[in-house]
Amino acid sequence: MKVIIDSAIPFIKGVLEPFAEVVYSAGDSFTPELVADADALIIRTRTRCDRALLAGAKVKFIATATIGFDHIDCSYCAENGIKVATAAGCNARGVLQWVAAVLVELSKREKFTPSQRTLGIVGVGNVGKLVKHYAERWGFKVVCCDPPRQQRETLDFITLEELIPQVDILTLHTPLDSTTRGMINAESITSLRHGATIINASRGEVAQTEALLREDLTVAVDVWENEPNIDSRLLEKAIVTTPHIAGYSVQGKANATALAVRAVAKYLELPLQDWYPEGMQPTTPQDIDWQTLVDTIDTYCDLNSESAPLKNGGDFEALRNNYRLRKEYF
Repeated sequence: MKVIIDSAIPFIKGVLEPFAEVVYSAGDSFTPELVADADALIIRTRTRCDRALLAGAKVKFIATATIGFDHIDCSYCAENGIKVATAAGCNARGVLQWVAAVLVELSKREKFTPSQRTLGIVGVGNVGKLVKHYAERWGFKVVCCDPPRQQRETLDFITLEELIPQVDILTLHTPLDSTTRGMINAESITSLRHGATIINASRGEVAQTEALLREDLTVAVDVWENEPNIDSRLLEKAIVTTPHIAGYSVQGKANATALAVRAVAKYLELPLQDWYPEGMQPTTPQDIDWQTLVDTIDTYCDLNSESAPLKNGGDFEALRNNYRLRKEYF
């Protein structure tokens, strides 16, 4: 059996080699010729898995070491008997702590306490529900929008149209699909308060760049339209400018790799279905009060220093691929 693996995925080298032929390749260098005789792929967002890559290939299993799957044509895979596994929830606490750092930065700039701000969360899945839990503990008034969950469950959520006029800070945590692409646009945020903030750590295409450029808005951006060819105007405007690394924590990456390895192991019937990177431990969740967060977050996620390389003209992909992973601490 043969497995092709994105060479930027950490902790994985040597794990599958005792059981399969393993080939490593840069994520943006997967070709039809490379994957033609592979049984499985382990990828990240930079590998587009669609007909152009997979037609005629032997591939029947794809594991993505990411929470998102908009880089995979799931309809094509389903039609052709290719199973897909994601790493849903793997980096939720890493993203939470990036958002927490943004909230602390905003509070310092605007000199507010959490009780003076309403936070709107769009997308209350693995990340959004953590943001909700901690933001409420810190004292923010929190309102939520998640239509798919609202349909499945009885929840105190509201529509996007109802949410936008109520909030001072809007944070986005949705997957990218046909219902969320461009959902934040000039028209949809017409009623957003003057001087409000939009935080995007979901997918760049969820929020249209032109909408984020509205003169009175403050924006904090980790994900961008047209990555890695990002808009220079948005780069100049945003107070936080990181290269799609909000979830790049040591524990998040370990979780993602473990989920991908376990998924492939289950499919190929390998004795690795409980595997976790040696020497690593998942984060032990704990509550943290607002003042402790303010006093400690820069030690773990200093957004001023993390924003500077991209602001100063650094290469998006190089910064992302060579990012020094943060440590989760709550």
